[in-house]
Amino acid sequence: MSGSFGGQSAGGAKKARIEIIPLIDVIFFLLATFVLFTLSLDKIQSVPVDLPQATPAARPITEDDLVVLQISEPGTAYWNRELISSTEIPRRLLDYKATVPAPRVLVSGDDKARYGDAVLALDEVRKAGITVSIETAFRATGR
Repeated sequence: MSGSFGGQSAGGAKKARIEIIPLIDVIFFLLATFVLFTLSLDKIQSVPVDLPQATPAARPITEDDLVVLQISEPGTAYWNRELISSTEIPRRLLDYKATVPAPRVLVSGDDKARYGDAVLALDEVRKAGITVSIETAFRATGR
């Protein structure tokens, strides 16, 4: 017998062929599975949040208006780089509020500060009715 029969070459070895039709079927099956899976997912429920809108200041804020209150070791704090006792904080806040029209306090802590002392300082600023900011960057003691 001579010639080729059923995909065999004249030497008797079978040639490899890649059938593309089954590959297309597999790709369409994967695509359909993905689409059906994503459609079956529930929508993520969220809570509406009304974010505050920033308003420009009535007058420019200067460095003289801002006090940096740094909490340090237990019983000590720094008022604009001046070492003070923690017991002086309420009196200084009231004096500061009486002399500055728009008082602002930046509360920070150093590596020796305790969490409770920082919370007490924040409470004192809140009681005085002063706008407070919290510094999250590291600041060396007394800076």
